[in-house]
Amino acid sequence: MPIEYAPPKYVVIVNTLQARIEDGTYASGAMLPSETTLMGEFDASRPTVVRALEILRQDGWIEAQQGKGRFVRSKPAEPRPMPPHAATLLADEAEGRVRLIDVAEMPAPARAAAALDVREGSPVVVRRRLVSVDGLGPVELGAVYVPVDLAEGTDVGSSAPLSEGLLQHLAARKGLHFGHVTERISTRPATPDERRLLEIDRADWVLTALFTVYTREGLPAFALDLAVPPSRHEFEDSFPLT
Repeated sequence: MPIEYAPPKYVVIVNTLQARIEDGTYASGAMLPSETTLMGEFDASRPTVVRALEILRQDGWIEAQQGKGRFVRSKPAEPRPMPPHAATLLADEAEGRVRLIDVAEMPAPARAAAALDVREGSPVVVRRRLVSVDGLGPVELGAVYVPVDLAEGTDVGSSAPLSEGLLQHLAARKGLHFGHVTERISTRPATPDERRLLEIDRADWVLTALFTVYTREGLPAFALDLAVPPSRHEFEDSFPLT
């Protein structure tokens, strides 16, 4: 059954402009329409249009020239590699360092609903898992949220560990092709359950990383919410400055 909710408007703009570049509508070196023109075409605010254009620039599809506008690059840059701290998106639950804690169908909490762009309380399948490292102990507590419609016909709702990463599993079972991931990082006090599972002190805080994985069509497929003790994990990334 298809997912029946629309992608965020900035994703629609990104996908549309990228498709036009790929099919030659916007040829190499061509100047893109102005922000005002795109605002009118997509009925979007200026911040939404700017966000979409910035994603295209970061992904190497366009470049900005001061005082002139934005132009299609002659050749898209190589895709940005997945940062190391996002490797859990590819990890399978059968790995020795990954322990599946529980699997349940439940109403989506507000944070997961926002990530999936669905109503709070919409039914989702949740898989919670704990990652440990020799010499450090528990380093990561994660909850994967998958809409029940997408989970149908897969092993996502099974209490058995997945022998492959969730990305690979959904691609194989549902024929999905994934496009990009958004990530939001914040910090907050640990909950009692997190303190128990991560073996941290009552006063400790956790870093949280909320990933939303999108299909190539721009639809949110699933969300992964991580809680990480800062003393046992560090976030490292690299990116071009051009």
